[in-house]
Parts: sequence; C-alpha cells; structure tokens
Amino acid sequence: MVSGPVVRARPANGFSMNEMVEVGPEKLVGEVIGLDSELATIQVFEDTTGLRPGTPVRGQGLPLFVELGPGLVGEIFDGIQRPLKELRQQWGDFIHRGNIGTALDRERLWPFTPLVETGSQVTPGQKLGRIPESRGVDHFLLVPPGIRGTLRRIAASGEYTIEEVVAEVETEDGGLLPLQLYHRWPVRKLRPAGRRLLPAEPLITGQRVIDTFFPLAKGGTAAIPGGFGTGKTITQHQLSKWADADIIVYIGCGERGNEMTGVLVDFPRLLDPKSGHPLIERTILIANTSDMPVAAREASIYTGITIAEYYRDMGYDVALMADSTSRWAEALREISGRLEEMPAEEGFPAYLASRLAAFYERGGQVTTLGGERGSVTLIGAVSPPGGDFSEPVTMHTKRFVQCFWALDKELASARYFPAINYLQSYSAYGQRVAGWWGERVGGEWNSLRMEAMEVLQEDARLQNIVKLLGEEALPDDQRRIIESARLIKEDFLQQSAFDPVDTYAGPDKQYLLLGVIMHFIRRLRDIVEARIPLYQAMDLEVVAELHRAKFTWKGDDPQPFSELRTRIDQAMDAILRRQAEPDHTAIIGEEKL
Repeated sequence: MVSGPVVRARPANGFSMNEMVEVGPEKLVGEVIGLDSELATIQVFEDTTGLRPGTPVRGQGLPLFVELGPGLVGEIFDGIQRPLKELRQQWGDFIHRGNIGTALDRERLWPFTPLVETGSQVTPGQKLGRIPESRGVDHFLLVPPGIRGTLRRIAASGEYTIEEVVAEVETEDGGLLPLQLYHRWPVRKLRPAGRRLLPAEPLITGQRVIDTFFPLAKGGTAAIPGGFGTGKTITQHQLSKWADADIIVYIGCGERGNEMTGVLVDFPRLLDPKSGHPLIERTILIANTSDMPVAAREASIYTGITIAEYYRDMGYDVALMADSTSRWAEALREISGRLEEMPAEEGFPAYLASRLAAFYERGGQVTTLGGERGSVTLIGAVSPPGGDFSEPVTMHTKRFVQCFWALDKELASARYFPAINYLQSYSAYGQRVAGWWGERVGGEWNSLRMEAMEVLQEDARLQNIVKLLGEEALPDDQRRIIESARLIKEDFLQQSAFDPVDTYAGPDKQYLLLGVIMHFIRRLRDIVEARIPLYQAMDLEVVAELHRAKFTWKGDDPQPFSELRTRIDQAMDAILRRQAEPDHTAIIGEEKL
C-alpha cells in the first residue's frame, strides 16, 4: 500500500524499527516507523509518485544516520544530509527522485595532527588528533563513546582522506578498534555527555531587547513565536550573524525557498565579527524547504541536532536555529494522518508534546566525555496560524523552553525591529546570568533592567487612559512615565538591522546606553517633582544627543557616554537653578506699585 510518503510492505520480519530502507528500483530512501506481525510501515523521504504494489523494499541494516566528520562546516544539506552542492553539480538545479550523494567528500585530503602518542591510555571523548576544518574551526578526532583502552597506533602528521584508518585502539576486552576521520550516528539517538550543567553564561546576540531584557544562556532553549510577517526569520538571521557561538547550525524546515535563498546568498558575504572571515565558515546549513518531501522535513530537525551535539562534544558552543518547528509539526500531522492515527488538538498527533520535549531536552550545557565544557543552544521559531499563541504547537513549546520572545504584529507593521513584545515575553535566565553581567560588564545591570521594566509596565497601564483621553489630558507625573517609556522603546529596544553601528550592540554598549537613558529618566523625575513643566526638559538639546547615541558610538569607549551623562546633569541642574531663583521682575513691579 502507498499513501503519500507512507508505504506498507510485507513480510515485516525482515526489518527492524527505525531501520533505513531502499524502496523500488530508484532506491528511494525510507525509514521503518512501525511494525506488526505482517506489515512494516515505512516513511519515504522522497516523492513516491509511481510506486505500486509489488515494488521491492530492501533493508539496510542500519538506523537513519548522519555522517559526522570534517567537511560539515560551510556545507548545505537537505533534511537527510544529502549534499545539495554535489547534487547540483551532478544533476542540475532540481533534485530528482533517487538522486543520492555522499554527505562527506571521500576524496578530499585533510591535514591531520596527532595529539597523543602510541601506547597512551585513552578514554571516551578524548581528543586524539586535530584537523583544521576551516579558518575558524578546528575539527577533532575523538575516542568513541563507551570505548577505553590502549592506543596501539596513530598516524603521523600528514594528509588523509576520511576513510583512511588513522588510529587503532585496543579495547579492554582485547579487541582492536580502527578509527577513521568520520563515523555514523543514528539521528534519533542522544549523544552521551559527562554531566549536565546549569546554564549561567549568556549567549550574547548583540540584540539589546534580548540580551538585556530577555537574556538567553549558552545551553538554553528559546522560542520565537509570531504570525506571518512579524520577523521570525529575520530575527533568526540576526542571531545567526551575531551570536557569540562557535558553530551555527541553521535548519530551514519547511520555509519558503526565497527565505533560504537569502541565507545562502548573505552568509558567504557577511564577515564574522569574531574572526573576520566569511560567516559561512562557522555555519552548517540544512535546507528543507516547503516544496521538498514532507517526511524529510520531519527528519531535518534530528539531523541538525545530531550535528550540533557532535561539535558540542569537541568543546564548542553551538547555536541551533530551527525555522520553523511549526512546519515540522505539520509534517508530523500529515504523516500521522496517513498512518490513520487518532488525532488530538487541531489534528496534531497525540505525541506532539513528547516530540517537542525530546527535541528541546537535547539542548544544554554539559561537561563532555573528554572533560571539556560545551553547549547546544536551541532557538526555535514558531508560526502560529493567524498569530494565535493558544494553538497547540505554541502552547506545548512554552512548556519546554525557558525563553519566550513573542513577536507582535502591530510592532512589525510599525516597522519596529525586533518586534518583540516586552509584555508578553519572558526569560528564566535573567537571574542566572546576572552574575556574569555584574562581573564582566557592570554591577548595576540587573537593577537597571528591572527599573526599565517597571517603567514599561507603568506605561502599559497608562496607555488605556491615553487611548480614551489623549496624552495631553494627563498630568506631568504621568506624562513623565510615557516619555520615559518612549525613550526606552525607541532609543534602546528598537534596533536597526541595516545600520552599520546599530545592527550589533555588545554587552558594554548595552550597559552604558541603558545606564545613560535611565539616568536621564531619574533626572526627569527631579524636574517633575520640582513642579517644572515637563516640556522644558524634553526640549533640551541633550535629548537629541540621547536619540543619536545608539547610532553614534559602538560602546568600546565609555568616555562618550560619561560625557553625555555629564551634559544631562548640567542641563537639568540649569533648569532647577532657574526655578529656584527669585523672579526679580515681579519684585520691581511691586515696588513701583
């Protein structure tokens, strides 16, 4: 039986669960997802048009796997790790049924440098050799999980293909294990680690609303929900460009082809601020667009997370962008429907929540088997239909992530970027990373962000009155709140992705900029308490300087911010002095009378 990407084959006793199979004369790649006494249920990762009863199905004896080794960084794969560049060279711009290619180049020579000597005792996760993979990434040959023993042979420094044996380990049971520069790993199997750690170091993204107000820790989990046109993909592009992760894994899961084209065109041109080299040299792209087979879309998430865990095991900090998990959930729903399973909310399968939980739980900061520290940070975009955050994918995702960056349609329509609603968003990492900010940047970081959030919350309450009566009807003490919130929103939270200075704000600039804005807001309170009209303070020239600060200074020098703070004090003190001085004109007038 053939039903879309789902195929049922008999007899079933020749297959095992999650085994890879080849279907038909074109050797279409599939995976066994169900077994009973007579039938094997298979999901096929390619177009099944033309398949018919009687088509042979051959088991491969292996689960669905990815190849892990040098050559991953800078490459573009589809959902089942077919190299798209190689497929294009062989068959043109379109992928046809049965087109296959090896994920890693078998002929390329890689420079290998041993890091241990023959006769050494080795343990799981230990680094045996180094392979420069790109100008910014060193690849390491690791002892496989569960293997310990004596290193009987290791290759000398030189160039080798990934299939050549470069080391041999005599295991504790007396066997001799040959090691190549690559190995295979089942995508649905969690790669082991030594110990999970509590994330306490922020993942600096350069986006002020994220880093300061809703921070994400290295090894943390975050969701970016938003309706069509709110900027989910653009936000993830910004995070991919500027996040201080060592490796970026970007999964285009069911997104439009033109959005992935933007990634493929931009990343080779952009320079990595850490190394000065093209950003693609620390990026791995997995492109499974909306017009590609739906079953491969379901597998793409697991392909990406397995690659991310592999580089984590080398001691790297990896950031994985999944755009979007809603399209992945839709693939689950379609396959579930083909399997005639009982649907749950909005037709999604009953196991949607457990699948989401299993995905996000594969993130985290760990001590690797080799004793180093590595992390996988998961950032998933969610595309709720009509921007409805109560739909199942968004609601279940909220249960498993610690950061929730809610995108707002109204903010996006007003050309406000990032369009993150500061009232609906939250982060559970604020207190955890406060120590890092206090030690590395400034001790007042947490108090500044809390003070700013209080201003924004007061402003939200006043906006209901403003909509009824207008801002002019409010007394100055309430208008001060509105003006203060406007400064925070426009001069701190709002950020231009196209301005060369404002597109990225480092930790020092964020701290200095928020500090000077909050200082102006405090001095504004002094003006109102002295019963001085609010407009006198808001008309000062120093306010225009405050508006320009984010576009003018990069934050590597605190002197301009300190000077601006001094000018604010001088201008405010001048207003207060004028208020305190007696009105000589009025006194002379009385004497004349």
